[in-house]
Amino acid sequence: MMHILGIETSCDETGIAVYSGGKGLLAHRVYSQVKLHAEYGGVVPELASRDHVRKTLPLIRSVLSEAGLRGADIDGVAYTRGPGLVGALLVGAAIGRALAWAWQVPSVGVHHMEGHLLAPLLEEQVPEFPFVALLVSGGHTQLVGVEGVGRYQLLGESLDDAAGEAFDKTAKLMGLPYPGGPELAKLAENGDPKRFKFPRPMTDRPGLDFSFSGLKTFALNTLKQALTEELDVEAVRRLKADIARSFEDAVVDTLIIKCRRAVHETGYKRLILAGGVSANRRLRERIKAVMEQEGGHAYYPRPALCTDNGAMIAYAGWQRLKAGQSEPMQFGVRPRWPMEELPAL
Repeated sequence: MMHILGIETSCDETGIAVYSGGKGLLAHRVYSQVKLHAEYGGVVPELASRDHVRKTLPLIRSVLSEAGLRGADIDGVAYTRGPGLVGALLVGAAIGRALAWAWQVPSVGVHHMEGHLLAPLLEEQVPEFPFVALLVSGGHTQLVGVEGVGRYQLLGESLDDAAGEAFDKTAKLMGLPYPGGPELAKLAENGDPKRFKFPRPMTDRPGLDFSFSGLKTFALNTLKQALTEELDVEAVRRLKADIARSFEDAVVDTLIIKCRRAVHETGYKRLILAGGVSANRRLRERIKAVMEQEGGHAYYPRPALCTDNGAMIAYAGWQRLKAGQSEPMQFGVRPRWPMEELPAL
C-alpha cells in the first residue's frame, strides 16, 4: 500500500493531499489566494509564489495530521512540474523534492493537465479506457483521446483564449468582481437566453479546435451598443444578466458541438469533463444529455476536485510511481509542457 503526498502550486491555489493505493484519498486541503489577488483583478505571479512559500509546509503538516500519518509513513512525493507560473511551480517542486530526499522516498513531477484528466478516476464510478477527455480551465481548453495513462492524442485545442480565460476576461469587461468566471455564470442564471444571439465560433468548419477570444469582443460590443441608451440601474443589471447568459450559452454550445464530433471521430462512448470550468452546472447537464443521446456515458469529478487541488496530483503521481517512474535529485519545472510528451505507462 503506497501513501503518496501530492503538492499542487501551479498558479494561485496551494493544494495538498495524501492518496493511498489501498484506501483511496485519505485527506486533502486547498488554500485559495483569491483575496490576495482580488484587488489587482488577476493573478500577480510574484505574490502567488510568495504565498505558496508561506502556506505549503503548514498545509502539508495539517493534511498529514488529518490522515493520521507521519513523514515516515509516506512512500512517495508527487508535485506539479508544469505547466503553470514558473515561480509558483518552483516552490512546490523544491519542497516536494526536499521532502522526498529527507524521507528517502522517490518523487515524481506531475503534469498539471494530466492531473485534471485523471481526477474523475478518484470517484466511485470510474470510466474505463479508452475515452475522450474535455479539459476546460483558465489556461487550457483541449479535447484529448485517451487510451491509457500517458497514452494521449491531442484532438483539438483553443487557438487563443481558453474557455475559462474567456469567462474571466468577459466578466472583467462587464465590471464583475474577481474571480470573474463563477460570477458571470451566477449572473447568467437570471438572464434571458433569447435577447441576444451570440456566434458559435469555428463550428461552421470541420475540425476540433476552438476559438473564444472573439466572443468576449462580441460581448463587449453588445454591452456598449446597449448602453448608448440611458438605462436605469435595474435595466443595466438585466442587460448584463442577458449578455452573461448568451455568452455562457455560446461557450457551452461550442464545447458541446466539438465534443459530439470528437465522440463520432474516435468512436469512444465515454467522455470525461475536467478542469475548473467543468464545475459549470449548465455544461455538466448538456454533456450528460449529449452522451446519453450518443448511447454513452459522461464522467466528471466532484466540484472540489474540478479546480486545482493536491488530490489529482497525488493520484497521478501514484499512477506513475507504482509503475516505477521517478526522478533524480536534480529537478526542474516546465511552465510550458505538451501533454503528448508524457511517457506511456
